[in-house]
Amino acid sequence: MNRFVLSFELIDSPLLAVCAILTGLGVVAIVLWAPRRLVATGAIGLGAAVAMYIAAHVLESMGVFEGPLPVGAASRAAVAVGAAAVGVVGICRRPWARRIIGIVTVIASLLAGALGVNAAYGVTHNIAAILGVQALDPASLPPRDDAAGDPATLYERWQPPADMPTMSSVSALTGSTKIPTGQFAARDASLYLPPAARVANPPALPLLVFMMGQPGSPDPSALAKALDAFAAQHGGLAPIAVVVDQLSAPEKDPACADSATYGTVETYINKMVPQWAASNLNIVQDHRYWTIGGFSNGGACAAYYGAKYPDIWGQVLDVSGNEFPGSEHPSQTTTDVYKGDANAFQASKPSVIMAAAPAGTYTGHTAVFTWGGADTTFGPGQQANSEAARAAGFTVLTYVVDGAGHTGEALDKGLAWAIPALAPALGLAAPPAS
Repeated sequence: MNRFVLSFELIDSPLLAVCAILTGLGVVAIVLWAPRRLVATGAIGLGAAVAMYIAAHVLESMGVFEGPLPVGAASRAAVAVGAAAVGVVGICRRPWARRIIGIVTVIASLLAGALGVNAAYGVTHNIAAILGVQALDPASLPPRDDAAGDPATLYERWQPPADMPTMSSVSALTGSTKIPTGQFAARDASLYLPPAARVANPPALPLLVFMMGQPGSPDPSALAKALDAFAAQHGGLAPIAVVVDQLSAPEKDPACADSATYGTVETYINKMVPQWAASNLNIVQDHRYWTIGGFSNGGACAAYYGAKYPDIWGQVLDVSGNEFPGSEHPSQTTTDVYKGDANAFQASKPSVIMAAAPAGTYTGHTAVFTWGGADTTFGPGQQANSEAARAAGFTVLTYVVDGAGHTGEALDKGLAWAIPALAPALGLAAPPAS
């Protein structure tokens, strides 16, 4: 599958609208072809739609989706299945022209349903992210600036030069730029460079290492959008970001820790990634300007790593994260990751690590927690972790996305708020007025 197909935008493109229009036209054509069978055809379509709607909510109540369905997901799936059922009616009846219309209707309706549900979640932007593969062009690393000034005042000193591009770059760290992964089968990471990083003599910039959710991949789409918005308002300045893989495959959950079952993910992200970044990227070398962040499963890892490795990560950015790694399947995590040691699993929780840290450990560290106001699965854990972080000495910033569940809305709006909120601690914006 070529790179264009893999990277084609699924949410912010007209593809869903095209499929929905084809579906509607197909349903109308099949119904009008045999108006005397309108009631029977309609009953088949309606029955299939109702069955799908009920099935979706039954599966939701059983916890199959690991949280409530996004608003509109069940109804979009129901409409798609109902339209597909009408398409099947068309396939089963002559002439061949109607059968062809039926085939097109079934394909278009199922595509519209899949795209509609994906849009309701709002997280997976392309086929590459669905398949868990990399579709970006290989990265070209910018030159280093070893004579950097005080990173805390970069926002004051920076003047965008005439040669600064208007756009950022997003690329794959593969081939010669691949980050060594050690004993963890990480998929290739992604690199985000803001416009300020792409000039002839770029300044050293803060580092942001980010992880997406599970199932998922190192897809930088959502983070890049938020960083681009910030850079557009701050003369091209933004962190240099590396989106890394903490899963190794969409269906796996290593719970952020080294284990014989899944490999050494914790070592990869907290040792190998920082070593590679310090040697290869034009970043501020002071770790106070380094941020570990993530969404959902990645947010849980960010809270865990930020609590456990304060000498590496100066800041934490947790967007709709699990309360602790493995919270969705604690028994499996205890067995697979901690060899059945429940005490070791308990000790891995961010709140436990923070509570056990000596006084002053997190002085000068900022932790940002965001979550959806309607996210009853992950929201309470975010609230609890924010309180634990504040009690442990972090400077804590929180933001609740009103009405959002555990969806792309919470991710996009959470990042849109969090990046500017974190910027003063990174030297990218003036401190807020007291």
